[in-house]
Amino acid sequence: MRWIKDIPHERYKIQIHNYNGKYIVKIELGQFEQVYKISEMDVVSLDELEIMISKDLLSNALKRFVDMRSDWETSFKKKNSL
Repeated sequence: MRWIKDIPHERYKIQIHNYNGKYIVKIELGQFEQVYKISEMDVVSLDELEIMISKDLLSNALKRFVDMRSDWETSFKKKNSL
């Protein structure tokens, strides 16, 4: 996987990579990560891909991160009760 660029953000670590004909958008928050794979054929340019990383997408990503943390905490509590 080839790193292309970091996109600065105050809350997330956002990176764009390239692998096997796809752009890989990685959004990280703490110990959790969300990955989006977009075919190079589906976007005209890297600029277009960056525009797709909108406030709405990142707002929804935050909701998923909260759900991911909740799911993980539930699993962790179950592990400790075995």
